[in-house]
Amino acid sequence: MDQLKAQPQQDSKLHFLDYWRIIRIRKTVILAVFVLVVLTATVVTVMLPPYFRSTARIKVERDQSDIAGVANFSGERTMGGSFDPYFVMTEFEVIQSEVVLGPALNTINFFQADGSTNVLFKDRQGNPTSLKNFWSEAQGTPLSDREGMLKLRRTLDVRQTRMTSLIEINVTSKNADEARDIANAVALTYQTYRRNEKKRLSEGGISALSERLAEVDRQVDKQREEVGRLRTNYNIPDSIIQNDAPTPLMTQDTLRRFEQLRIESKTELDRQKRLLEQLKEMASRPDELAQAIPTTGIMDNLLTSYLENLALTEQKLVSLKQEFGPAHSEVLKYAAQVDDLKNKVKQRVTGFLAGLETKVAGLEQSLTSLETEVENARNKDIAEATRTLPYFEAKTKLRELQEFRRLVYQKVEIERTDLKLPKTAMVEIVDTAKAALVPFTPRRALNITLGVIIGLVVGVGLAFFIEYLDTSVKTIDDVERALGSPVLGVIPQNVGILIDEGAESPHAEAYRVLRTNLLFSRKDDKLNTVAVVSAGAGEGKSTTVFNLAAVFAQSGQRVLVVDSDLRRPTLHKMLKVSNSIGLTNYLLKQNSLEEVIQTTSLPTMDFMPSGKLPSSSLGILSSSQMRELITELKQHYDFIFFDSPPVMGVSDASILASEVDLTVQVIQYRRYPQPMNIRAKQLIEKVGGNLAGIVLNNINMSQDESYYYYSGYYHDYYAKNEEEPVPAGGSKAPGKDQHKKA
Repeated sequence: MDQLKAQPQQDSKLHFLDYWRIIRIRKTVILAVFVLVVLTATVVTVMLPPYFRSTARIKVERDQSDIAGVANFSGERTMGGSFDPYFVMTEFEVIQSEVVLGPALNTINFFQADGSTNVLFKDRQGNPTSLKNFWSEAQGTPLSDREGMLKLRRTLDVRQTRMTSLIEINVTSKNADEARDIANAVALTYQTYRRNEKKRLSEGGISALSERLAEVDRQVDKQREEVGRLRTNYNIPDSIIQNDAPTPLMTQDTLRRFEQLRIESKTELDRQKRLLEQLKEMASRPDELAQAIPTTGIMDNLLTSYLENLALTEQKLVSLKQEFGPAHSEVLKYAAQVDDLKNKVKQRVTGFLAGLETKVAGLEQSLTSLETEVENARNKDIAEATRTLPYFEAKTKLRELQEFRRLVYQKVEIERTDLKLPKTAMVEIVDTAKAALVPFTPRRALNITLGVIIGLVVGVGLAFFIEYLDTSVKTIDDVERALGSPVLGVIPQNVGILIDEGAESPHAEAYRVLRTNLLFSRKDDKLNTVAVVSAGAGEGKSTTVFNLAAVFAQSGQRVLVVDSDLRRPTLHKMLKVSNSIGLTNYLLKQNSLEEVIQTTSLPTMDFMPSGKLPSSSLGILSSSQMRELITELKQHYDFIFFDSPPVMGVSDASILASEVDLTVQVIQYRRYPQPMNIRAKQLIEKVGGNLAGIVLNNINMSQDESYYYYSGYYHDYYAKNEEEPVPAGGSKAPGKDQHKKA
């Protein structure tokens, strides 16, 4: 069959059944590890002494009073607020420090929240004692502070409740009451430590502030004396003192009024100067100048009257000239009046300009005088302020010292008041420790359950690890993938000699399958010499070759079995015959062929022992006599089977494989690593041997279900046939169904 000759490479991916197969095969290891771990966990759990755990929960806050202090009149807590993880973590470490554990170890009376005391530990006589003395009495020897601290820390387990200001104080001890008392002792000691620490810091701060207040009082008295001395020296009356500074001679209102007058005078002066300059520019045009003066806003009734009369007279003069002529007496009269009026207007304008100049000069003089007066007053104020400056500096310093003293005094009084306020909220014992009713450790159910789980995990893991280290042949896929040769047959475990078991042996069917596959793997019917080889010793090749020959003989074919393993022959022991003469005697021409061939209990099967091998004839299988023997035997028998030594041990197997028609390699299940079997196949092919296929031997069908359908099915089949009753008057044909399957 072609598919037996060259099988395609199988997929190397592991299936779930492959893992199950490993577990079934390695179940002994798994069970051993499982039982060992479970027993160890159980024994250790039972032998461990019981320990009890008690827990006290406390709530920690920043240093603050139970009510709002004097410094915070809004009613809110002075130091309260948002959750601070760093503060809680700091206090978490403080609880485990010597400042808390030391007093907890040596204190006899523990203060309660209401101020009362409580005795937690008592000696054998019932008298109050400390935890260190309690332990010393229990162990019979004095306990040092260091030893007591280490022991207390071993029993203590402090944990922070996540994202809260709650801290759990867990204590584990062999005595439930002792664990309860130690947990409560640590909680009360920490509460007392926080209160005392706050009180100590507050009292220290108040003491420092009081000293500073006394010092400031002395400075205030000294400065007050200095102010009085300077007032006397500089002759400073209180009437000129305003807000610790001299009262200026000119008040702000007076100065502001003078400044306003100066600005108004300056503005008026500028306006009059511009008007004067404009009128002077028109002096060369008297008529225009006279007409412009009334438009300046300065009322001059006389000038206005002159101008009006002049206009009327000039109009009358023009009318008379037209009516009477220039020489008329009336015309001359009015002409004289016009000239007189013009002279008066001119005189009036000249007087107006002179008066305007006088007014401008007066304004300039008044502005200069006003500025001089203001400047003199300012200089006098500055000089007075400079003269009395030391006095007012001393007075300012006195006022600052008095303000600082007021603040210090206020702070001292606030701290004194806050010190007297209750501060139970800084450390609040939320849950006091109670005596445990059941042991905390060992947790027997949990330990045994974990032992079961760990045992299974470790057992299965060890099984897979051993399987990983095991590189031997395990499955048919391993053989076909690694060696590239077909598997002709699968032989179960504990197979005996078929001649002894009989033709109806359940194991015989495995060899019938092997015989059938071997026959179909031949390319030529004339190929009838078969050598059975293996890579190493003890793989079952002798049993395989003998039982395979027996199956061929049971089918009616003429068969000869030749024991070619000259160094360690075993076939004669199976047949219980002598090995005194055999193959070596024939090859050395000491005996004839008929003399070295022996008959067996099967009429169609003969046997040729190996005979005794002289040390001088180790390479006898490679002689021409051996090849002639094989040629001669092929003429007398249908099939000749040769047993051989291991391929990896000596060269006889390789030589024999090159001389016979077919070679069958036996690989024992889970015995030798795959590289060794691959090397054996390569040696066979290197000498020109024709490898027909592989036989997997010694398969444990009860462990590996994957081989059940190769051979195990026939065990059940024959077992059922043996239970079937034989029909009356009839007989059952032996091997009928088996031959059908083969």
